[in-house]
Amino acid sequence: MKRYLLPLLIFLVLVGFFAVGLNLNPREVPSPLIGKPAPVFSLPRLDDASKKFSAQDMKGKVWVVNVWASWCAPCRQEHVLVTEMAKRGGVPVVGLNYKDQPTNARAWLAELGNPYAATASDLEGLVGIDFGVYGVPETFVIDQAGVIRFKHIGPLTADALQAKILPMLRKLGA
Repeated sequence: MKRYLLPLLIFLVLVGFFAVGLNLNPREVPSPLIGKPAPVFSLPRLDDASKKFSAQDMKGKVWVVNVWASWCAPCRQEHVLVTEMAKRGGVPVVGLNYKDQPTNARAWLAELGNPYAATASDLEGLVGIDFGVYGVPETFVIDQAGVIRFKHIGPLTADALQAKILPMLRKLGA
């Protein structure tokens, strides 16, 4: 009887871990970058590749980075909320066009509207990797010191905008 006790205990512990794991929200993957400086980058602008956009351009401002691509269906879904957030003013919303062809991205913005104060073109996806992007869309809130304060994985929802992002922006003085 005792020889079955240890395997039974191990099994019960594994079942417990499994049960806890099933109740976690995969969109709330903790980012190791929260509380750390945003990556330093300089990328061509989508509207004019001869010009560059960098994180330094936003120094001293609270800003939002929205990572998107024209080939991303959830990006199309969240675009209305990104536009709403940008229209509220207060903070610039910057687009990071991820692994996308600039002509496709410009056509997408022409069709749906361009809510971005600026859009950087991350053709290789290297800046997205530096931001810890798992997949598009993702949205980041960055404070005046250039520190990442919040990360939202997946398409924005009205609830996430109202309950998390806007309160964070208010807290940061935006």
